[in-house]
Amino acid sequence: MFCCVGNDDDLRSVTLGADGAFAGMAPGAIFVDHTTASADVARELHAAAKNIGLHFVDAPVSGGQAGAQNGALTVMCGGDAAAFEAARPVAMAFSRAFTLLGASGAGQLAKMVNQICIAGLVQGLSEAIAFGQKAGLDMNQVLDVIGKGAAQSWQLDNRGKTMVADKFDFGFAVDWMRKDLGLVLDEARRNGARLPVTALVDQFYADIQQMGGQRWDTSSLIKRLR
Repeated sequence: MFCCVGNDDDLRSVTLGADGAFAGMAPGAIFVDHTTASADVARELHAAAKNIGLHFVDAPVSGGQAGAQNGALTVMCGGDAAAFEAARPVAMAFSRAFTLLGASGAGQLAKMVNQICIAGLVQGLSEAIAFGQKAGLDMNQVLDVIGKGAAQSWQLDNRGKTMVADKFDFGFAVDWMRKDLGLVLDEARRNGARLPVTALVDQFYADIQQMGGQRWDTSSLIKRLR
């Protein structure tokens, strides 16, 4: 069974209890969860599944709606190798990469790494575009040029020109990014990681929410600079 819901509480509500998915699954069945959630809930549900003869794989994704529609999601997995291998052929129908990164919770931790990278990249791209526009440059032309050099990134290729055009009514919503960064910062407090830039960008996203941009794409960070 494959699942993707909103957060830890949603995930517990659809898996546990008399009406939860676990109660209706046959012994040996595999539950693959694509929710971006905490590593703690992944470990909790892995243990709960194991206790009743089931398997649980935490498998958050990167690639967004376009990645899902084009069968090109990147999936970061945690769990037991046998369950992962059994689920892999099905998951590859909508993924370009489906990779086991460690024990239960490792997939969620890897997704946190992904979101840390995105937060910093989008803020840097926002500052670069805002700077170039203030300097009077044709930023579409500039992006074409620097996209062929060391500044190239997925964010530049897929969000740069829409940022120049001030278009944000698509993509991965700011509300969801703040949820994800909350998970990141909670985990960092537990493991002692220092994330000053991520914490700052999280507050910048709070500013975007205050501007009414809860459902804007994450690239809307540039709105703060205009």
